[in-house]
Parts: sequence; C-alpha cells; structure tokens
Amino acid sequence: MSEAVVDILTYHKYIVDAVYDGEEALRYAESEEYDGIILDIMMPKLSGLEVLKRLRKAGNTTPILLLTAKAEIEDRIEGLDLGADDYLPKPFAMGELLARVRAMLRRKENFTPDILTCGNISLNMQSYELSGNGQSFVLPKLEYQLMEILMRNKGIYLSSETLLTKVWGYDTDTELGTVWVYISYLRKRLLALDANITITVKRNAGYTLEVLK
Repeated sequence: MSEAVVDILTYHKYIVDAVYDGEEALRYAESEEYDGIILDIMMPKLSGLEVLKRLRKAGNTTPILLLTAKAEIEDRIEGLDLGADDYLPKPFAMGELLARVRAMLRRKENFTPDILTCGNISLNMQSYELSGNGQSFVLPKLEYQLMEILMRNKGIYLSSETLLTKVWGYDTDTELGTVWVYISYLRKRLLALDANITITVKRNAGYTLEVLK
C-alpha cells in the first residue's frame, strides 16, 4: 500500500518521503517541514494516532490525513479529536486519495502566516526578507530556515543538534559547528538592522531569540 501511494503521488508531481513505522514517522515529521502528512493508523512501534497526538501536543500544525483499515466510527472520532484534518478508510480509490490530498494542502495556508515578527524585526516567508527600522536583507536559504525556526520558537531554547537536524536534514553529514557559524551570520544581520532582539545561548540548553529590554 505504501508503494502504491508513493507511486501515485510521485506520478502527480508530489515530492514524497516514505517511512515504515511510527517512530520513524515522528522523527521525520519533527525534523522536516512538510506541506502535508499521510499516516496509517496501524503502524508498528507507534500507531498513527499516537504520532498524531504527539505532533499536535508539540504544536505541529502540518495538515494530516489518516489512512486505516478500521472503518469504525470510534476510530474516526478519535483521530479527528486528536487533530487530524481528514480520514480515509482502506480500501480507497486513488482518485479519492488525490482529492483528499489536494484539499488537505489547500488548508495548510490557514496555518502559515506570510510574515513572522519578533520585537522590531519581521521575516517575510515569501520573499525571505529580514526587515527592521526601514532596512532589509534577503536571506540565503539556510540563514532563512534557521531564522524562521528561531522566530517560530522565540523564548524556547533549541539545541545545536535540533537546529542542525531541522535546517540541514535528518541524515546530514554537516558538522555541528556549522550551526554556530550560521548563528553568527544572523547576529550580524540583526546588529546591522539595529534590532531589539538578539540570539542568546545557554550552556546545555541551546539558542533562542530574546527581546532586549
């Protein structure tokens, strides 16, 4: 079933990552930024419902479509109550799956603001512009991704390992020290914009955005 779903989505020009148990699904969902997630409820290690529950508890708002062989109303209710966007029992027609995926991805726009703000600084998610005090920089991709993660998690300390995984990918060979290099790039950008926010570091905790008093 997984191969069939991947094949049909790939044929229709979607980029797809396939994983085969709940623990791996959770790791991928936490470390990458996806437009949508399809979860089978009956997965080994962690069920689709448990993965869904953990993602929503962590604040992940990526649209999620549940697939399951169970058609009982209780499972549908539980999945929707946990925050699923849609529910499709197996077996299903591939045409219906594609229609559900299109609808799910349209709803993603409800979750993603075009502009992120922190202090007197804003980040345009369409143009990659970091702006403040009448000035702006168009950030390179990696700087933008790092800044977006920090702004979405302002006040929360994120470890170098977490930032490396989220920006460079779960299977990256990039060295951990690269995170510090890109943090220093962003600090220089903020200084040039005369920002009233700074990237602070706490030993054994990581990095966070802090508004200066």
